[in-house]
Amino acid sequence: MAIKLAALALLLALFGCVAHTCQAGYGFPYPSSAPRKSTPPAAPTLNYAHYYKTCKGAEKIVRDVVQKEIKRNRGIGAGLIRLFFHDCFVQGCDASVLLDKTPANESTEKFGLPNIGSLRGFEVIDKIKTKLEAKCKGVVSCADIVAYAGRDATYFLSNKKVYFEMPAGRYDGRISSANETLFNLPPPFADVTVLEAMFAAKGLSLDEMVTLSGAHTVGISHCSSFGDRLPRNASDPMAMNSRFANSVTRKCKSGSSTVDQDFKTPEKLDNQYYKNVLNHEVLFTSDAALESSKTKRLVKQNLIPYVWEAKFKQAMRKMGGIGVKTSANGEIRKNCRLIN
Repeated sequence: MAIKLAALALLLALFGCVAHTCQAGYGFPYPSSAPRKSTPPAAPTLNYAHYYKTCKGAEKIVRDVVQKEIKRNRGIGAGLIRLFFHDCFVQGCDASVLLDKTPANESTEKFGLPNIGSLRGFEVIDKIKTKLEAKCKGVVSCADIVAYAGRDATYFLSNKKVYFEMPAGRYDGRISSANETLFNLPPPFADVTVLEAMFAAKGLSLDEMVTLSGAHTVGISHCSSFGDRLPRNASDPMAMNSRFANSVTRKCKSGSSTVDQDFKTPEKLDNQYYKNVLNHEVLFTSDAALESSKTKRLVKQNLIPYVWEAKFKQAMRKMGGIGVKTSANGEIRKNCRLIN
């Protein structure tokens, strides 16, 4: 029932967007099916130090590449965290988001409307895969690389304050469809009811939804993704405050197509996002929705020192267990962009 309500609410939001000339970047045609609930794998499926015997040092190779790339451009770290999220929410954590289109499949996930032109980090994954294949050919999956890279990006963007072990053993999926992105990835104009249902469909709680939303403390957004919030609607209790709305409007009209998601600490993974929510200084409707009566308590809880960081570690690890593939329905790709 929750999934059906999410689908209905999402469609209503889309129609509302059309009526208000919303430019959130999610257009028609819209798929007619609701997201399928992903069942997390049994605990033994993933394990820590998975590559200790088969590819010792694999995690260090991933970490070294991620660190080098983030030193060059901290924005790539935000891209790697987002890549992990977008991978796990569609077909499970199986690296299906990495697949390029081919004559046999002209429309893979990376070309879905929520992803096209906005996902970053593919080249970093390629670099890591090349190094791992040179060390231990055909052993480390692309799905595990995406998970490790998301974990390591979290570590470096938090200035080494948020570290956690990430279990591994995922296989790479063979299916990738652009159409599945729309009904599985929460849109920027979603309200709290839609958000709760879409995360619940992946086995994640309301608290985990609020916690993972905190990743919006880093990264950038296209101005078109929050077009439904500008100009500011003073009668909307969740509208941007006037100073923030004016600042964002000026930036978007200046010729820049993107703005920082967190204007206070844009390159640091911290709990500033939750202060921004309460101060009406967030970009998306889905961010502002966290100030609703259902989630405001959780937002305030995440402002307590070290609370959000601890919860984010657990939520990222749990998200990494969504829809994991095994040798029965997956493979270890030779090239992360193509199935074998």
